[in-house]
Amino acid sequence: MSTDMQMIINFFQFLGGAFIKFILELGHISIFFTSSFMRLIQFPWQFQKLMHQIYFIGVKSISVVCLTALFTGMVLGLQGYYTLVQFGSEGLLGSAVAVSLIRELGPVLTAIMIIGRAGSSMAAEMGIMRISDQIDALTTMDIHPKRFLISPRIGASLVSFPLLTAIFDVVGICGGYLSGVILLGINPALYIKGMEKTVVMNDVTGGFIKSVVFAIIVSTICLYQGYYTHRRADGFGAKGVSLSTTAAVVISCVTVLVADYVLTSFLL
Repeated sequence: MSTDMQMIINFFQFLGGAFIKFILELGHISIFFTSSFMRLIQFPWQFQKLMHQIYFIGVKSISVVCLTALFTGMVLGLQGYYTLVQFGSEGLLGSAVAVSLIRELGPVLTAIMIIGRAGSSMAAEMGIMRISDQIDALTTMDIHPKRFLISPRIGASLVSFPLLTAIFDVVGICGGYLSGVILLGINPALYIKGMEKTVVMNDVTGGFIKSVVFAIIVSTICLYQGYYTHRRADGFGAKGVSLSTTAAVVISCVTVLVADYVLTSFLL
């Protein structure tokens, strides 16, 4: 067999192996989410743990989400003004800012901010509990670790992501108002009226659908990476936790962007 033919065979073997590994990992993650979600809705409900995780994931993320939203809206207002003024359409600035935030930037940037603040923390916490045998100790005490650790965090994400997305949208629109009306002198009535005429309920619904999907993606990937830190082949102990946390953040961010494109293509 020639060298070129062997290289081609090796290349397709690598692609095939990578694809099979991806499908297997996707199946494991799907089972991980399904089993954890089913335990979330089992009686008795873990209301106290759920509230604690909503506070950690949602309430503690409000400041960074609001700060990001404010400056995102201000940048959109600034850029949009100097683009629209060339066509004499600066009255459409409110429409441009609101639609951009509600449809795309709100859900995506909210998810990315939560990944950086809460997702990485969840992955690291699960990883440390795994390598310190705390998860095995729960199993020994006949406490299901997924019901005790994973389910409340997934439930809290499903509650927190849409609420934080709504806050991001409102603060971002206010940031656009600050740039366009207060700093650049656009008529405030035009800004608000243009926004009211352009934004429809389907835009808001689509943004919330995206936020729920992102909540599932982020919470599942981050918790999965931390929960199975001990299975990593490229590191163990503290190094394994650091690699799992890094993988959780990177994979979550990339998956959110890919999912945003797929959802946008269906929701438009």
